[in-house]
Amino acid sequence: MASTKTNQVQTPIDHRETFVSLQKSFAEGAQSVKEKLQTLYELQAADTDIDKLVQLRGELPEEVAELEHEVEALKSKHAHIEDVIEGYNKTIENCKQEIVSIDADIDKYQAQLNNIANSREYDSLNKELENQGLLRQIAEKNINEARYSIEDKKRDLELLEGKIAIREEDLAAKKAELEQIVESTAKEEAVLKERRDACAAKIDERTMSAYERIRASVHNRLAVVTVYNGDSCGGCFNTVTPQRLIDIASGKKLVICEHCGRIIVANE
Repeated sequence: MASTKTNQVQTPIDHRETFVSLQKSFAEGAQSVKEKLQTLYELQAADTDIDKLVQLRGELPEEVAELEHEVEALKSKHAHIEDVIEGYNKTIENCKQEIVSIDADIDKYQAQLNNIANSREYDSLNKELENQGLLRQIAEKNINEARYSIEDKKRDLELLEGKIAIREEDLAAKKAELEQIVESTAKEEAVLKERRDACAAKIDERTMSAYERIRASVHNRLAVVTVYNGDSCGGCFNTVTPQRLIDIASGKKLVICEHCGRIIVANE
């Protein structure tokens, strides 16, 4: 009689799952619970050391990002002002061409005055000359206004260019400071990340997901802690029940702090 092989169905990870289901899946697999807890502890130790290196950078990454955003905004404003100046220059050029056309019309109408036949035609030509004169004055006025506006915008550009230069110097200094810190810790960080990756590779996806979720939810980013002072959680310092302390000491069960949700392992 042929034997039937049963394939284990892997249930999808639910990030809202209860720790009861996590405890059940944690007990499964080739590795013992104790080995898994040890690996989790080593993973947390590597992450903690990496966090300390990141803390050396302080607020520099945020300051660099803010300065980059500010410089980008200032340069965008600079480009916009240049576009406005270009628009005024086009206005001046268009008005100059308009004046040339108006002057040609004025010359034409003045020439026609020498050959008028009656007073009505004379009045009509004078009216056209008057209109063309007004159009010429408007064009000249627009040119003058555009020139004044260009001068104002150029002063704005000078002030903006000075501000950009200052902020770019600040950005270069902050970047150099950050790069120096990163460079000084690069080798150590690479070793720690290699250690972390080695630990993470031994942990199943479900447990890893829970670990990352806990780390993201607590202020000190400690997802795995030891027993504090013999009877308390090393994360929130609340008292752990005697039965849970026995389970922790045995290393045969995944124990979650009922107060803060951290994973508690034996001090050993």
